[in-house]
Amino acid sequence: MALSKGMQEALNEQVKHEMFSSHLYLSMVTWLEANNWPGFANWMKVQAKEETSHAMKFFNHIFDRGGRVTLQALEKPQSEFKSPLDIFEKALDHEKFITGSINKLNDMAIRENDYATSSMLKWFIDEQVEEEKNAQKNVDDLRRAGDHLGGLLILDKNAKKRE
Repeated sequence: MALSKGMQEALNEQVKHEMFSSHLYLSMVTWLEANNWPGFANWMKVQAKEETSHAMKFFNHIFDRGGRVTLQALEKPQSEFKSPLDIFEKALDHEKFITGSINKLNDMAIRENDYATSSMLKWFIDEQVEEEKNAQKNVDDLRRAGDHLGGLLILDKNAKKRE
């Protein structure tokens, strides 16, 4: 069964969301690098690459189902932040938005009896649990560290280990 026109459009919109996620996280990298937080910058670089790979999963699914990918313009991401905590709070909020978007896609796939798309989305539903958990952990750790430079430096150092 080929993708419905509506599902193709919705999946193309998700490609845009995933590419914007990468774009947003790279913008966060620029602030972190400029403010000498190399570990947190590394964490966000890895996250940006992951988001691009997510976009490609949607991209390939559209092609695999006989659809056409139509790339859309990305809005300019925020580029100024107050702190690493501000960045990770915004990342958590963004991941919650992505979770909602994926859930809506799955609801649509179920309504349309598009089992192939629903099956593909199962991976993303599980992935978003991990994405939100990781973002929440970073927020929690940064809140606990507060303004204590030693704690922030330890968190930054640990974030540099992410591959």
